[in-house]
Amino acid sequence: MKKYFTTTIGRLRLLAFLEGISLLILVFVAVPLKYYFENPSFVKSFGPIHGALFLLFIFNALRVGVEQQWKFQETTWKVVVACFFPFGTFYIDYKILRNVQANEY
Repeated sequence: MKKYFTTTIGRLRLLAFLEGISLLILVFVAVPLKYYFENPSFVKSFGPIHGALFLLFIFNALRVGVEQQWKFQETTWKVVVACFFPFGTFYIDYKILRNVQANEY
């Protein structure tokens, strides 16, 4: 667990998990509550949290891309675009980030 806080890849993986969870909650819980049950309070309270996690993930992905000297066309764009899709950050963590972190040790 310590590796998620001590390395930049670890922090990016943690942010990917948190951002992915927040997107899933927003899409599959908050939005249906807003439109089907006419209760927008969950979207109003959880939307900014997801927005902050989204921005943190984008900035950290770009930072890690520069530090790891990833080619933008090969890796960085995939990591950045993944946060726009539900389950995208989990897929990128499984396919790219996990392997990069394993190579650091």
